[in-house]
Amino acid sequence: MKDSGAHVLLNYLPVGSENAAKFYAECALNAGIGFINNMPVFIASSPEWGTRFEKEGIPIIGDDIKSQLGATIVHRVLTNLFKARGVKLERTYQLNTGGNTDFLNMLNRSRVISKRESKTESVQSQLVERRLEKENIHIGPSDWVAWQKDNKIGFIRMEGRLFGDVPMNLELRLSVEDSPNSGGVVIDAIRCCRLALERGKGGILYSPSAYFMKHPPRQYTDDKAFRLTEDFIQGKRDD
Repeated sequence: MKDSGAHVLLNYLPVGSENAAKFYAECALNAGIGFINNMPVFIASSPEWGTRFEKEGIPIIGDDIKSQLGATIVHRVLTNLFKARGVKLERTYQLNTGGNTDFLNMLNRSRVISKRESKTESVQSQLVERRLEKENIHIGPSDWVAWQKDNKIGFIRMEGRLFGDVPMNLELRLSVEDSPNSGGVVIDAIRCCRLALERGKGGILYSPSAYFMKHPPRQYTDDKAFRLTEDFIQGKRDD
C-alpha cells in the first residue's frame, strides 16, 4: 500500500467478513492511509478503533455505506416524516430481495447479523426517545432470487396512529440496481477523507460518517448530517 502511493483504502468486502475487514483496517493504520469502511463491520463505531486512528493521525469514515437512494435512506426519511407530522409509528418492516452474490452470500444467516443490526439501528436512531420494541421492527436482507440478478427490491411497510387514534399504514416498493447505488456516495466520502488528510486531521470523521453511513459513531437526522458535512467541507468543523 505504501509503495502504491494510495491515500485512502476502501473496504468493500462481502458482508460478514469481520476478520478480513479488521485486517485491512490494521493495514491502513500500518500504511498511514485513510480508511473508509463501507461494510457492516463496526470499526469506526468502535471506541477502540477510533482511538487508534486518532492516535496515529489517520482519518476514518464508517460504518456501512448508504446507497444514493436505497431502502434505508427512504425508510429513515419516512420515519422522520411520521415524527414531524405527529404520527405515532407502531410497527414497521423492511424486506429486501436481490439476485447478486451479495444476497447469495447473505443466505448464510451467521454472516448477516451485523447487517441487520446496522440497518435496524439506522432507522431506530431516528425515533430517539420513542424507539420501537424489538418485535415491532424487522429490517434486513430477506432472500436471494436468482433471476433478479443485480436488481434489488425493497418492500417497506409502516403502521401508525393519526390524530384521534385513527390507524393508518403506508406500503412502498423500491426497485434499484444494487451494485452501483453507493458509487456516488463513496466518491464524496473519499473527497472528505482526502480533505482530512490534507488538513492533518486524524481519527473519526463524525460528520461525513453520519451523512454517508448507516451505522456511524454518532447518529443524526439526514438533514442535520448533511449540514454538518457541508460545514466540514468548508472548514467550519474539524470532524
